[in-house]
Amino acid sequence: MSGNSSGNRSGIMANSTCPYCGVGCGVQVRLSGAGTATAASADAVLSGDPTHPANFGRLCVKGSALGSTLHSNNRLLQPNVHGQNCDWPTTIQSIAASLTKTIAEHGPGSVAMYLSGQLLTEDYYVANKLMKGFIGSSHVDTNSRLCMASTVAGHKRAFGADVVPGCYEDLELANLLVLVGANMAWNHPVLWQRIEAARERNPALKIVVIDPRITATAAAADLHLQLKPGTDTVLFHGLLAQLIRAQQLDSEFIRQHCQGFADLAADLAKQQLTLSAIAAGCDLPLSSVTQFYQWFGQEHNTVTLFSQGVNQATDGTDKVNAILNCHLATGRIGKPGASPFSLTGQPNAMGGREVGGLANQLAAHIDFTDPAKIALVQQFWQAPNIATKAGYKAVELFEAVARGEIKAIWIMATNPLVSMPDADAVKAALAACPLVIVSDIYQHTDTLDIAHIKLPALGWSEKDGTVTNSERRISRQQAFQPAPGQAKADWQIICEVAAAMGFAGQFTFANAAEIFAEHAALSAFHNDGNRAFDLSGLSTLSAAQYQNLAPTQWPVNAENPAGRQRLFADGRFYTPNGRANFIAIDVRALLQEKATIDSNKPWLLNSGRIRDQWHSMTRTGAVPALMQHRSEPFVVMHPADAAAEGLRDGQLVQLTNLLGAMRARLEISEAQRRGELFVPMHWTAQFSQQARCDVLFAANVDPVSGQPALKLSQVTLEAVPAGLALWLFCPQILSPQQLALLPLAYWARVPLNHCQVYRMVLPLQHKADLFQLRAELLQWLAQLPCSTTAAATATVESTDERAFDYRAAALSDNQLQWLLLCGADGIAPDEAWLDSCFAGALTVETRAVERRRQLLQGRPAEASTASGALICSCFQVRSSSIEQAIIAGAQCTKSLGEQLRCGTNCGSCLPEIRALLAKTGAKTAAKTVAATGTTPIQISEVA
Repeated sequence: MSGNSSGNRSGIMANSTCPYCGVGCGVQVRLSGAGTATAASADAVLSGDPTHPANFGRLCVKGSALGSTLHSNNRLLQPNVHGQNCDWPTTIQSIAASLTKTIAEHGPGSVAMYLSGQLLTEDYYVANKLMKGFIGSSHVDTNSRLCMASTVAGHKRAFGADVVPGCYEDLELANLLVLVGANMAWNHPVLWQRIEAARERNPALKIVVIDPRITATAAAADLHLQLKPGTDTVLFHGLLAQLIRAQQLDSEFIRQHCQGFADLAADLAKQQLTLSAIAAGCDLPLSSVTQFYQWFGQEHNTVTLFSQGVNQATDGTDKVNAILNCHLATGRIGKPGASPFSLTGQPNAMGGREVGGLANQLAAHIDFTDPAKIALVQQFWQAPNIATKAGYKAVELFEAVARGEIKAIWIMATNPLVSMPDADAVKAALAACPLVIVSDIYQHTDTLDIAHIKLPALGWSEKDGTVTNSERRISRQQAFQPAPGQAKADWQIICEVAAAMGFAGQFTFANAAEIFAEHAALSAFHNDGNRAFDLSGLSTLSAAQYQNLAPTQWPVNAENPAGRQRLFADGRFYTPNGRANFIAIDVRALLQEKATIDSNKPWLLNSGRIRDQWHSMTRTGAVPALMQHRSEPFVVMHPADAAAEGLRDGQLVQLTNLLGAMRARLEISEAQRRGELFVPMHWTAQFSQQARCDVLFAANVDPVSGQPALKLSQVTLEAVPAGLALWLFCPQILSPQQLALLPLAYWARVPLNHCQVYRMVLPLQHKADLFQLRAELLQWLAQLPCSTTAAATATVESTDERAFDYRAAALSDNQLQWLLLCGADGIAPDEAWLDSCFAGALTVETRAVERRRQLLQGRPAEASTASGALICSCFQVRSSSIEQAIIAGAQCTKSLGEQLRCGTNCGSCLPEIRALLAKTGAKTAAKTVAATGTTPIQISEVA
């Protein structure tokens, strides 16, 4: 199966939507053979949908690799109740009986659900309906609380509704793009490519990036404001003060369509937000602040894009409103090329909010604040036990589990043991909870492994329903593979449980189309234009119309039968009086915080995403091509800090605070600010020993939105004592429990095409007696599933006691069973070649002895191991190939793409390619000057 080619097939059998970020890219699926569902599982070719308005045929590296995830490996295929595999009727009755008993003994509030932006809208809808309408518990929240809640709260404070005003086309019509806490080149790469193309067409387009780190996006900016973490509110509140001083306001828009501006202006005057005070408070050069303010004040066509760097903070809602204040004050909202724009993290974070997936929402953008509206939902659902007040938000929810208030929790399509702040406390809470139900698609996740009831759900290629992307665009996900094993749709499982609990009459849905129709009808119920979310125009879709529903932006109603691109340009908002609200924010306390570097205080820790991985790696971690770009957990530190601490690149370090600890490889980079560290959020106990970064972040939340601050913590850092490096290559995935049989200081698992490689470190004391170590390692290997007891098995070994070097390999009928390399860090095995050795039997010719010697060396005699870092995951192009092409004369990304294909698919590797062009070009030029005394033609990026 291919995730990257289009091929000449029997025709397009399905249109779907990518299950990763909130861009919502369209995907086309072509099937071979007769084009049946069975054939789909055998040979499906995926490509970007050229007609979809979100991506016009482009896919990022993760989307391009979706074809590699279409297999049943490691799938959860059967329900499991308290350790025993069960059939569905038994499982459904067990869940229904347990929930009914819990409610009878402890009340509806003792039951909770924790949902996910990975669910389809139809799944979300029935889950929310069951809990809030019929069980009567509002303790339903979602992992969207971790990424989008502050934007929701900010939009509701300013606009009166959870509405993103603009659309993707605005990115191409703007003359100034301001990116705040958003590394689009890596995390929203398809949109970033649209920006890059717009930049080529419009040389006047300027890009400002506001981020504490020099990211791939920041490196491409016209102006990078590398501000002190947490000072975004100061910067934008200062911008508004400067706009007032420079009289660069849209006074007519403010007068006719807004309220609260006079009070806000008076409050700003008291805060004395001078340019110099802002620069000092944000730890920025005065010239950079001045330049940004000048560009923003002068350019009307401005789009401000913001993401997790804004949302994941204890003042995230204030940050959002500080940005919205500037756009309202200049009338830059909902107009072509002029709008604030929230970049959604998950594929259906917005769809989940549409149905009420957050604990402070009821349904269809109706909150718990108005009893009359609650009564409307109750009437529509015919729900006797409807919840009447907001429930626990994510952090509160797991705290309630910890204190025993919540007795039963159903978790769907998410991994809170990895993603929640204070993750060890969440793990302890769930371990003590009387009933934990988890719906997922894989046999093992950190959360599923502690569940009492495990439910096999459908995966992306098997699910049928809708999702809503960042620009309010509803798109279809169409199933094109049959359900593996006994897996079922989440909505179907929920409906069966609802029926078993006595609510069958309101959960008789036969398919996703019927659920969507009810969802749309609820959005229209007594709406009368006073709620932004309105799908009345889709409430009567037939099953065939639903099947062929084209991507559509809401609202879809009589006024906007084909949907609507932009909102609010007419000055009509969804507050009680129709005016937008300016929100006053006091930043004086933030201004007084000084930016200092003190080696005696803890390091400031930031977390975030990397290019090729998604959330907790359950899907992307199984794709070898996606694991090669960054294959181990890491922590980034500035070179000056590393030098002061006596640390080296690649060294194993430990981060610690009162909440937990994390171990990772040190990466030294000038992209990091002094005194600060960065770690990726993705690694789990399935991929490394102690690399869950969210154990280090306290459960501190924004008081308005309840969103946790996952961008700022304090830790100490120390080097892990030097140990003995081990590499184990074997076909099987070993469990954390199996790896714990050996006293390892560290391990990380990297899937390759034909085997797994475990990069491990043994503590130093185990180097004392190599022969004892040898016996211990062989005993450990004998207990693992990669070992075999076949009589034909032979173990070959090599030992160098002085160098503490031990190598061993097991072969059966010349088929490599496992390979262990033990020694210094400098062994550096050729992992790609060793992976190929597991593909089939080794040669039995006279060279067999030589080949076995090469196995123990970890590399072939005829090849070099200097392959370099993987740069382009789409086409597996490494840095060494790119550098050689540059030295040979390639002078731009276009010529490199023509030669090597790198950068020609999703484009997310282009920033790194440009960096190699600059670095390798400079080295080549220096060598030429030294050799000839002449200056060569400069290597530069050209179109």
